[in-house]
Formats: sequence, C-alpha cells, structure tokens
Amino acid sequence: MTAETHDHDLTMRPITGPEELGLFNRLAYAFDDELADDLAAGRRRPRWLWVATRGDRLVARLAWWARGRDDAHPMLLDVLDVDDTAGTPADRTATAVRLLRRASAEVLPVGTRPPEYTRFVPGDWRDRPGTRRAVEERMAALERTGARLLVERRRLEWRPGTPVAAPDGRLVFRPPHGTGELLDLMTAAVAGTLDAHHREALAGATPREVAVGHYEGELARYTSPRAWWRVAQLPDGEPVGFVLPAHNGYHPIIAYLAVLPAHRGKGWIDGVLAEGTRVLAGEGVPRIRASTDLGNVPMADAFARAGYATFERQISMVWPG
Repeated sequence: MTAETHDHDLTMRPITGPEELGLFNRLAYAFDDELADDLAAGRRRPRWLWVATRGDRLVARLAWWARGRDDAHPMLLDVLDVDDTAGTPADRTATAVRLLRRASAEVLPVGTRPPEYTRFVPGDWRDRPGTRRAVEERMAALERTGARLLVERRRLEWRPGTPVAAPDGRLVFRPPHGTGELLDLMTAAVAGTLDAHHREALAGATPREVAVGHYEGELARYTSPRAWWRVAQLPDGEPVGFVLPAHNGYHPIIAYLAVLPAHRGKGWIDGVLAEGTRVLAGEGVPRIRASTDLGNVPMADAFARAGYATFERQISMVWPG
C-alpha cells in the first residue's frame, strides 16, 4: 500500500529511502548534509520525508525530525521548502499547504497536536527581499493550516580564541547533587521566565511539570557527561543559578542557563555563563552553540558580553494544543 497521492498535476509521497535523498535535496536548506546521518541514526524516517513533484520536477518537500529511534512520532517539522521559481506566491503557498496537509494526514496520529515548526533564517532576513519573501510564504502556508508564530530566537556561537572570563571568586561551582536538586532548581527558574516555550507550557502545566517535561524530553537524553553540569552558589552554599553544557549530537551547546528568581538583576549571569563556556572550551571543542529568544534581552546581552556572536535566527511556529 502506498501513500502516494496524485492531486491534479502534483504527485505527493514520502521518499522510498536514503537512495532518494538526491531527489529530496534538489531544494536546498541548512540540514541537507545531515539527512543521511539522521536517517541512519533513526532521527528521521523515510516516511517522514515527503516530496511533491510535477513530472520530473521537485516543487516542494518537507521533513520531520525526532531525537532518536525510541520516538514513535516526530518531534519537529524542520524542513518545508518550495521551489521559489515555480508560479506565483499564491501558487507556492497553496502547494506548501497541500503537501503539509497530505503528509500530516499520513504521518501524524489523528487528534494530536502537530509538532512545532522551526526554520533557521539569516539574522538580517527581513532586509533581504528574496529571503523575506520565501520565509513569509512558508509562514503563510503554516498559518493557513492553523499555526501561529510562537517566537523568533537568536542562534549564537562562541569560537576558540574568544576570551573567556576567569573565575572572580564570587561564585563557587559544583555539579548538581543528583536529578532531584536539578529539578528543584529548574522548577524555581521556570517561575518568571522570559522563555517563550516555557511560558507556553506554563499555560497548561505547573512549573514543576514544565521542568520535568523539559528534563525528560531533552536534557536526560544527552549522552555527554553530566559532570559538565554546574550549579553556581555563593560561598555560604546558597544556589544562585546553574548552567548545563552538553553535546546535542550535532554541536557542543549551552543547553540550559538560568539565574534563580531571587538573584536576578544582580549581574550573576555573566559568571554562570562563563563557567559553562570554560567547561566546554576545556574540552577543546571547535565551537559552542546557544540560543535565546529575541525578546529575552538580558540573556542576549550576557551572551554578547561573553563573546557569543549571533550567526542566525530561528522561527518557531505552533499549532493550537
């Protein structure tokens, strides 16, 4: 039985396997060189990679992603591309809508919330007419299926050779005393957060539930050493914040960075971030990646002071839950 569908002159179907990545990659995007490895690692499945063709021409494609083989369903929709030379903007948007609806009907469980959509875009994408048009056309297609913009984020990068602040002695760093302490700290950090994803989750869950969900859904899955994780405390032992350096399977990252509510606005963020950077820099990594919401100005400023440069932005859209 095949999922292939013929809609007037458009054929929509999943790829048959890695041998069709050449077809899938006729439209280009940031993840193209990772797709083969993702398929081999189970982060993607052929049935999650769809193409829309008109004759021999690829006119649209999409792909979902998950963290690994244990995930029965995709976690993110992170590829949605349309041939930007095909037809009018209305034609291209309609093609994207048709492909998304058809593929979703085959892949996603009935009655569940679709996975979040993310797309990486240049930092100045609004100032590039061609790029802006392409991004807005894709967003328009998603909006026609019920999605809305959740947040735009800065994607940041630190490179070796960038100075790292030395410890100033005001904070003491140690690994968390087990998962329980880390979850307590995460629960406290969620309160008053500026992070759009956490704020969205708090609309239907307690801070503890949000912390547990984030830990189990992401942090606990990283295979990098837990010994990298740090709690920042005052000399008397009172926790101020924490930083979780990690490797996400693609890059070394600052996976989580927080100052606890009682200590916010006092300048502690710089020391906490510097410790996370020192941990990874000490491992000889080729780069450190991080991200923060465009609206989280204090966090963005801290990364800038630490020598992290914005190299990209990320658009995130969600469907009603």
